[in-house]
Amino acid sequence: MYILSPQQTANADKVTIKNKGITSVDLMETAAISCFQWLHNKLQGENRNIHIFCGIGNNGGDGLVIARHLHKHNYHINCYIVNFSDKRTEEFVFNYNRLIEIGLNPIELNNENDFPVIEANELVVDAIFGNGLTRNPEGFTKKLIQYLNKKKVFVLTIDIPSGLFTDRTVTDPSTVLKSSHILTFQTPKMAFLLPENKDFINTWEVIDIGLDQNYIESLKPKNHYTTLNDIIPIYKTRNKYDHKGIYGHSLMIGGSYGKMGAITLASKAALKIGSGLVSAYIPKCGYAILQVSVPEVMVEVDIDDELTYFNFKTNPTVIGIGPGMGTAEKTAQGFENFIKENKLPLVIDADGINLLSKNQILLNYLPKNTVLTPHPKELERLIGAWKNDYEKLEKVLDFSKKHDVILVIKGAYTVVVKDDERYFNSTGNPALATGGSGDVLTGLITGLIAQGYEPVNAAILGVYLHGKTADIALPVTGYETFTATTIFDYLATAILEVSGKKEA
Repeated sequence: MYILSPQQTANADKVTIKNKGITSVDLMETAAISCFQWLHNKLQGENRNIHIFCGIGNNGGDGLVIARHLHKHNYHINCYIVNFSDKRTEEFVFNYNRLIEIGLNPIELNNENDFPVIEANELVVDAIFGNGLTRNPEGFTKKLIQYLNKKKVFVLTIDIPSGLFTDRTVTDPSTVLKSSHILTFQTPKMAFLLPENKDFINTWEVIDIGLDQNYIESLKPKNHYTTLNDIIPIYKTRNKYDHKGIYGHSLMIGGSYGKMGAITLASKAALKIGSGLVSAYIPKCGYAILQVSVPEVMVEVDIDDELTYFNFKTNPTVIGIGPGMGTAEKTAQGFENFIKENKLPLVIDADGINLLSKNQILLNYLPKNTVLTPHPKELERLIGAWKNDYEKLEKVLDFSKKHDVILVIKGAYTVVVKDDERYFNSTGNPALATGGSGDVLTGLITGLIAQGYEPVNAAILGVYLHGKTADIALPVTGYETFTATTIFDYLATAILEVSGKKEA
């Protein structure tokens, strides 16, 4: 699924209107009826006060259409016009007049004295500002937003929370309405996916309003929201005559005294995702641990407590390196020598990234499309600090293009970045916020590359499956009892869903 900018969305509206031979009012009616139907299905005629706050632009026009249909279905509604300007759009005026015609006269809000009394069990519909807002709400509109934020009510937002910018950071949080649920049109908004906006966004869903899909495809959007429909074409089915040699050989390098769990998890993940063979190169102290924990994995060893020589004899397809490796002086020197000599595809995580951050000249030696999987602090060490999430994404894009690498930025909506393309993941939940979860992800991506997946697709698919295991497990485990090893318990179910062999 694509993520469109405000300008791309506006252009898609215009093209749809032209190609379908409809008016902008018709398109507004279609979008708003979808929102009304959603609300009607939830309320089922429930007798409660609904307060609809409409701006004087097209988002307000959507609110007016919703008000009209709710009124026709005998809901008790109060419709308010937030007069933050005297410039009303044609679509707004048209729907305002239609509301008057059926005997519903909206209440004009011009100052604080006009604010209505709202009780705790009532419902607020937010249709004040829409997609494409360019400046902070001011004056009494700002005070209205603050007033509504103090009320303990359910706020249903139409398209985007009023006061929230679609594609840049919020400069005054007090001017943004906090939404309980968002019905957004056609595509997600970038703002929904960034941690800095978590206080304004609870849940959201996309309402398809029928914008011209061919035109949207022609835009070749660079931002994506990865859903099951995007993943299914990536997944590679197997042939009955295939054998383990076809599915590659993953070599996992890592571990140090007291941190053998990380490389054990990563090795098991590469195996469980379907790598034909998996080897691990580890310190000698971890030999028994890994052999007993995952007997299917072959093991080579370095010296006793830490990696030093990196002199493995295995001939792998791809190498995953870093989990539990440590950053000791001898390890750092051996890692440098390895990076300078290696020509095989790489997935680098954890201490591998930390060592790259300390010796960034090594970035010049990385094979094209090396995958880096940093958590936030590792990312900061790698690219430097950022002022906000938008700047972070720009810095990541620049880093990816400069070094020809793929970055997996872990978070609530883990994003895979390659050149100027960003793929935000739709699966996962806070259950994954547990030690070792990232090590499993490293193994999954490595094992997928071993099987012949392009590195960017391996990262996208690996991230999706990783998150999906937590979604499947949640009703059973809750957040707290889910651990990194739990991922393996639900990985098969996640894969079966993607392969089409199990219903979603």
